[in-house]
Amino acid sequence: MKTIEIDEELYRYIAAQTQHIGESASQILRRLLFSQAGIAIEAQPVAKQEKKKEPVAKSVLPVQEGALFDYLEQSGVSDMGSAVERFIEVLAALARFQGKEFAKVLELKGRNRTYFATTKEALLAAGSSTNPKMLPGSCYWVVTNNNTRKKLTMVLEVANLLGYSNEDATRLAKYLDPEFVGDTE
Repeated sequence: MKTIEIDEELYRYIAAQTQHIGESASQILRRLLFSQAGIAIEAQPVAKQEKKKEPVAKSVLPVQEGALFDYLEQSGVSDMGSAVERFIEVLAALARFQGKEFAKVLELKGRNRTYFATTKEALLAAGSSTNPKMLPGSCYWVVTNNNTRKKLTMVLEVANLLGYSNEDATRLAKYLDPEFVGDTE
């Protein structure tokens, strides 16, 4: 296997094209390049740690009713150890399922803080102690140095912004805190 250097912007683009957990950069590039050239390719084997076989849809939830929640259940988000891990995975799943619509999260800002950006540097420049983390499979970064209550509020705001019902937003929040019953005010 050969190694190549790519810039950060290209890396984010490639990562945003991920269709399923465990898909390597090589598999993504092969799919993108060969499909653009009109060349038929055989599916490449998926990494062994993948838990499910179907690719993750990039369409909005109403088209694939319940697919987001099926994905979250199958990926074991509820069993992840920390609230930060669960927070990142819920947001990453939303980014995968919403595709380009997820860009709306860049509008969400706090009184003195930017919550989402497309670069780590943008979040670091927007405040101290932000602890930015990249959402796997996307080009988005999120601040993680908030308490669980604020993370719950952020998930609810993102779900609302993306057009999810209050019931579905609450279901998403329950991945962070299973005891959550609604309203973080």
